[in-house]
Amino acid sequence: MRVAIIDYGLGNVRSVYNAVRYVGGEPVVAENPNDAWGDALIIPGVGAFRDGVMNLSRFLPAIERHLNLKRPILGICLGLQMFFERSEENSKAKGLGIIKGEVVRIKTLYKLPHIGWNLVKVENKECPLFRGLEEGFAYFVHSYHAVPKEPVTVATTEYGCKVTAAVWKGNVFGTQFHPERSGEFGLKILENFLKFCYSLK
Repeated sequence: MRVAIIDYGLGNVRSVYNAVRYVGGEPVVAENPNDAWGDALIIPGVGAFRDGVMNLSRFLPAIERHLNLKRPILGICLGLQMFFERSEENSKAKGLGIIKGEVVRIKTLYKLPHIGWNLVKVENKECPLFRGLEEGFAYFVHSYHAVPKEPVTVATTEYGCKVTAAVWKGNVFGTQFHPERSGEFGLKILENFLKFCYSLK
């Protein structure tokens, strides 16, 4: 099970690599578009939305090919946010537009960025990522979250308001939290992602 982890300069690639290998995948770090292929793609990321989209732009043909082949893709943190049409973080910077909606600043009186562990509640138990899971604590680092315009939210958390924690649309998955840094709960999510990939082979 080849899992290509796209390295566009803003992701916690090594931690994702180690976690995917731990749960039985065969991770490959894709530093150039020619390596961005496999049974699954993972787009990690921490940083500004516009910088992420700009850095990721050279990988777009590879991502489009992957999507056209209906192979699974997982976005983590900034990776999830870039699936959406735009973000208010950088004056409505445009995203990939895979999912309708936008990324907005969390409307909370709590300190931002939101850094630390929060309880994630599963809203859609049919989502393959959360098979066998109802809730669990996960690690977050963000000030913005996705507000979808289509029914793709499958998990939420609370940080002074309800925050989108995970999305699912077909073979496209995203987590606002970092599963690679979220202990057994996060490892189970990555394991479930690989199981879903295997089911398509």
